Amino acid sequence: MKTTVEISNYPLNADYERIILDFIERCQAAGITVKVNATATHLQGDYDTVLNVVQKEIKTSFEKYGKMIFVVKVLLGELDLDFSM
Repeated sequence: MKTTVEISNYPLNADYERIILDFIERCQAAGITVKVNATATHLQGDYDTVLNVVQKEIKTSFEKYGKMIFVVKVLLGELDLDFSM
């Protein structure tokens, strides 16, 4: 089963951009499809694989950077995420 996960990360830290980019890069390194827009990161692929990556990388972010907020939406299927205008 395929899934699309939309995730927004709000680090409670002045250096938020570096922290968000680190999260995105770790997800990309996991071998799943990662698409980014101005407000969220979209992760796509096999349901179990994507959710395992989300679980692992959220935990890693908490351990590395402390408090932050993640907002996660999980959808069935791989959505067409063409962000070009």
